[in-house]
Amino acid sequence: MTQSMSRVAKCIDNGPMEGFWGILKRERYYGKRFHSREELVAMIADYIYYYNNERYQRRFGVLTPMEKYKSYLLAA
Repeated sequence: MTQSMSRVAKCIDNGPMEGFWGILKRERYYGKRFHSREELVAMIADYIYYYNNERYQRRFGVLTPMEKYKSYLLAA
């Protein structure tokens, strides 16, 4: 079994995931030293929470992804 972050036969999904991992590495990985696998996994989990709930993004009108999602729910 091979893990995939995209839907089956949807190679277009790869672009956003590659972009996300590039941002994560630029903001939290490069220049840092991790002393254990657990420390690295915890950093990734913390960053995913930060990215979805606290990091403002211009593409969403300077909102966090969660704020944008909630605004869609209110409009529906």
